[in-house]
Amino acid sequence: MDQITLGKTEIIVNKNGFGALPIQRISKEEAAILLKKAYRSGITFFDTARFYTDSEEKIGYALSDVRDNICLASKTMTNKVEEFWKQLNTSLNLLKTDHLDIYQFHNPSVCPKPGDGTGLYEAMLEAKDKGMIRHIGITNHRLPVAMEAAESGLYETIQFPFSYLATEKEIELVKLCEERGIGFIAMKALSGGLITNSAAAYAYLAQFDNVLPIWGIQREKELDEFISYIENPPVMNEELSTIINRDRKELGGEFCRGCGYCLPCPAGIDIPTSARMSLMVRRAPASVYLNDEWKQKMKKIEACIHCDHCKNHCPYGLDTPKLLEENWTDYKTFM
Repeated sequence: MDQITLGKTEIIVNKNGFGALPIQRISKEEAAILLKKAYRSGITFFDTARFYTDSEEKIGYALSDVRDNICLASKTMTNKVEEFWKQLNTSLNLLKTDHLDIYQFHNPSVCPKPGDGTGLYEAMLEAKDKGMIRHIGITNHRLPVAMEAAESGLYETIQFPFSYLATEKEIELVKLCEERGIGFIAMKALSGGLITNSAAAYAYLAQFDNVLPIWGIQREKELDEFISYIENPPVMNEELSTIINRDRKELGGEFCRGCGYCLPCPAGIDIPTSARMSLMVRRAPASVYLNDEWKQKMKKIEACIHCDHCKNHCPYGLDTPKLLEENWTDYKTFM
């Protein structure tokens, strides 16, 4: 069983993390079945966030009886100290615990630091002194912010999108974290669903000793895939290398990662999927996206009011309205 130590935190967990964002979409009992099965199978790292609606509540419901055997990581998106304490206490209550192993700033536009005027980092330190959190982390989709966090020496863990579609600069971030003893938590290891071969994704990330991938899991069959890798981890071979090279050629460059920070859309457009439909429709069975439901969703692109909310909130700096138009034009060729 592959294990990983998260930097200098001394947290040791199985090299399969459970990303709890998707369990918002299923019932409490369905989520409990997944969470309990994950734990029984050896998965001990569970990542959630106050922003993930009832995700924390479902984890607390399912795993409070094994709290001492697992690592709980949650996040706050607030930029106000008063709200920081409110959210932290809410997370602790819902997770049914008196502490979080890791508490993370959730995708801030700038790197919180002591003396920056917000008081947020000082609140983190106070929470740590009180024993409410054990380690301070940060998550981000902006490479400059993540690099600044790594260089600052202020963070014990950094969570950042990382997959075999990563650029050299993103690999540099992983190496910097290793050099500095910072735990690296890899989100979007399947690139928001664009990567469809989980074995290739796993084998690639397994090459980095300091990387803990968290897999977004909603269905039992998805969980079973990653559970199977605990005892029989995929290793890089010619077949998987060919898949990775093909995907890099097809998916490399500017594309929507599906992070969702462009939402909500005033026109009701499902931006995270619509802005990468050209890729999705070619990588999934036709019935998944070439149906009346998705035709109506894609048609909403015509109602775009060009407010630029999506463009201004994209952490990757994409011209999202242009991407939407291009994907709608392409989608219509299938109709």
